[in-house]
Amino acid sequence: MPAVDPRRDIAYRRFRFPADLDLGTADGVIAGPDGLVIGVPAGRAEHTDPHSGDTAAYEFATWTSPVVTVGFPFGEVVPSWTGDTPPGCWLRVQLRGCDERQIPTDWYDLGHWAADDTTIHRSSVPGQVRQDEAWAKVDTFGLLRSAATGWQVRVTLYRRAGLAASPVVGTVGAVASVEAPGDGRQADADAPDRPGRARADRVTPSGDTGVDGVAGARGRVLDVPRFSQRLHAGGETRWGGGGDSWCSPTCVSMVLDFWGAGPAPDQYAWVNPPGHRPVVVHAARHCYDHAYAGAGNWPFNTAYAGRHGVDAFVTRLRHLAEAERFVAAGIPLIVSAAFRRGEVPGLDYDTRGHLMVLVGFTADGDPVLNDPYALDDEAVRRTVPRGPFEAAWQGSSGGITYVVRPESVPLPAPPAQANW
Repeated sequence: MPAVDPRRDIAYRRFRFPADLDLGTADGVIAGPDGLVIGVPAGRAEHTDPHSGDTAAYEFATWTSPVVTVGFPFGEVVPSWTGDTPPGCWLRVQLRGCDERQIPTDWYDLGHWAADDTTIHRSSVPGQVRQDEAWAKVDTFGLLRSAATGWQVRVTLYRRAGLAASPVVGTVGAVASVEAPGDGRQADADAPDRPGRARADRVTPSGDTGVDGVAGARGRVLDVPRFSQRLHAGGETRWGGGGDSWCSPTCVSMVLDFWGAGPAPDQYAWVNPPGHRPVVVHAARHCYDHAYAGAGNWPFNTAYAGRHGVDAFVTRLRHLAEAERFVAAGIPLIVSAAFRRGEVPGLDYDTRGHLMVLVGFTADGDPVLNDPYALDDEAVRRTVPRGPFEAAWQGSSGGITYVVRPESVPLPAPPAQANW
């Protein structure tokens, strides 16, 4: 396999619980059967939900990872996690960067997350920029100091004071990468007449397959069901404006259905009128970021998927050759790309960021997509030319990818510089 282009240094690390509890610092958390839970709380605190104004007292406990040294100075880190929060419980996820001497930045908030919206309003935290240090925007932590080579994550588990139940943390991890590409914000997807930022300067070198799994990927198309987000455009408009903005939860719903997972009908019986496909409305509501005002927060989407019996995380892939490994292993991928009309033949609209399901490849290596921005379910399946699509995906989001699969389905072997 060719050496990694230094512009595409990417490293992913994840902690699984309860197995990895002792790798970090625990303050009030203990091992439960499904992950970290609150034992003897580390303390109490009041929290005011900025979206409702409600204040409540909570008990809390924390787990802090060791410093994860990635081996290169990086520009961005995107976290993701899985877990669950009974009523009255929620999670706070924070990141910080460290230089070679392990001198850290401040902690930055990357999500106040709950499985539903009855305890707090699930949200990112805006307004986090420190001059000459770092920043956090929606689901991404960025470094302004160029020498940062390591990161730490801290998860705080909250429950209402006096409550016996506990939130659960199953996994937490993050992907670090060198470059900070164009914004590629996926919740702006699908809106017409918005400029893309795709660049064509970072694609797989000509003739470089880079993987052993190509023979198993090319000519293989996984039978992922086709869900059109646009069929929801005239229905429910809460949680981000309705169907035209629901590319991410629609993609997650497709992949969950492919794996025979997802919410049971009684869990989305509240959708009234039920409309075209109420399970997508359920996903949009439970992925919605009340600060960002959209359903496209990357880790909120994988956390939603993880509540339905599958493993899920966010990473970045370097090129489609790496994506072929997953298709060869039978795993569809959800990918984020931005482009202008005409840049990717077959995708004839403008978007500043859009999520699609990569379901396979033609025999010649062109990607086959389930693109939810279609007028009906039948039109969701599209085949696009490899080079322009790869440029749009890499140039806008830096190869952002959701990996969603049952634990029983093995991940492909990672490259030497592991990004999964």
